Amino acid sequence: MIKFEHVDKVYSNGVKAMDDVSLEIEQGEFVAIIGLSGAGKSTLIRTINKMIDITAGNLTVNGTDVSTLKGRSLRKFRRNIGMVFQSFNLISRVSVIKNVLSARVAELSLPRVIFGLYSKQDKILALESLDKVGILEKAYNRADQLSGGQQQRVALARTLAQEPQIILADEPVAALDPVMADVVMEDFKRINQNTNITIIINIHHVDLALQFADRIIGIRAGKIVYDGPTASITEEILKGIYGRSLTDDDLMKEKKNA
Repeated sequence: MIKFEHVDKVYSNGVKAMDDVSLEIEQGEFVAIIGLSGAGKSTLIRTINKMIDITAGNLTVNGTDVSTLKGRSLRKFRRNIGMVFQSFNLISRVSVIKNVLSARVAELSLPRVIFGLYSKQDKILALESLDKVGILEKAYNRADQLSGGQQQRVALARTLAQEPQIILADEPVAALDPVMADVVMEDFKRINQNTNITIIINIHHVDLALQFADRIIGIRAGKIVYDGPTASITEEILKGIYGRSLTDDDLMKEKKNA
């Protein structure tokens, strides 16, 4: 379980990105966080794996007080939390499978890391992870030979090879065209359903959030203004999150501005 209790985050410039945030996320949930740019979506996600420190309140993940972690204990904690970014963060000049295998580095001794000596089990896990996102046939292609959508699927496979309990995704489809955005979101949904991995996505694509997530958290100016099942979302709730009614054109603008 991920538990926020009255959490604040104030940046050095005085911006309050999280304002008295309290919520709980159970294992196996698929949660989408929506809101305007600058509302605090990325900050909320990045506090979970302590990429960003909270200013006040309590944040625990499976009973661990995240604010107390540092050094080796923080690195060990992060092994259970995968992270997918908008920019893919692949090593472009090496093969797809080597990119995925990089998720296993934390499990290797220093000499094995230096010489890239991965076990047979690690290689099987990497191939299985690529298969789960439908891109196994690209395993021995160079990463920079792939389309943007394919690269994001490799990034997701790399995260799966980490064998996480939680996957955090910060605008994972913002750089993709609508067709590939749907494909990648379908990958997230299938993985969530088949593995019970908790998935938390910060997303501008309101229509995709409503289509794929089971739960929506709406954030505005650092405050949680909606937290509930996707099926309960109404136009009035979206107006409360965005400060205005959203039309189909607005949804498309959210995609373009992501």
